[in-house]
Amino acid sequence: MQVLFGRKVESGEFEAAALPHLNNLYRTAVHLVRDRTEAHDLVQEAYLQAWKAFHRFEPGTNCRAWLFKILINEVRHYRRRWFNTKTVPEGEQSFEETLAFEPPVPEDIQDEDVLAALDDIPREFREVVLLADVQEFSYKEIAEMIGIPVGTVMSRLSRGRKQLRVRLADYASANGLGRKLQEGAYERG
Repeated sequence: MQVLFGRKVESGEFEAAALPHLNNLYRTAVHLVRDRTEAHDLVQEAYLQAWKAFHRFEPGTNCRAWLFKILINEVRHYRRRWFNTKTVPEGEQSFEETLAFEPPVPEDIQDEDVLAALDDIPREFREVVLLADVQEFSYKEIAEMIGIPVGTVMSRLSRGRKQLRVRLADYASANGLGRKLQEGAYERG
């Protein structure tokens, strides 16, 4: 047992509330930073921050959303540090050459074409699509995590989904999905 800021905190309490979300946090971190090692470090840092702040966590509230908010903040700090250290003088490596490719981490989505399409959309849209469609957070929860208005969440989600649809059009028709939708539309009409 540890006493943090006047509140007794059992490590078992923290583990019971926070550890069930570890895999989801890791998968999301990999998609956001595209580097498994950095994602692992970011999730560890998020859990460290959560442990330090666990005395402020109110039991009975949404621990998952609280952890994701901490993770999103850690990802932002990481990006700031990364961009500050990755400035390249002219004539040296291009920005694209400094990026490391990591294959996506599948969970329910099993096809690499779908994951590649998700990785191809811009970061601000990918972040919202992952939180809404993969992690199933509400618009309000996403807005609080990222620190943007709910309307912006809705806009980014709509634009991100549209970009995914465009990128997956070839995939869909190759697997007969486009044909089925057209046939279904003709049957109803």
